[in-house]
Amino acid sequence: MAREELNRLTGNGNGECGQGDCPNVYRTASGSFVVQGEVSDAFAPPTGEGLVEIPESVLREAFDALGW
Repeated sequence: MAREELNRLTGNGNGECGQGDCPNVYRTASGSFVVQGEVSDAFAPPTGEGLVEIPESVLREAFDALGW
């Protein structure tokens, strides 16, 4: 899936990163979410999965964008 196919919910100029390429939340056409953030080594996830860490403010911005 290409980035252009995702609906960017955060980082559109209102959050701490502005329009930069930093922690963000995206929504897919099927309604699932893709999260971009710093790689975390909190624990070893199962094969094929990964962990990322994002600031609370990014998650709040995503909720606002969704009207939650």
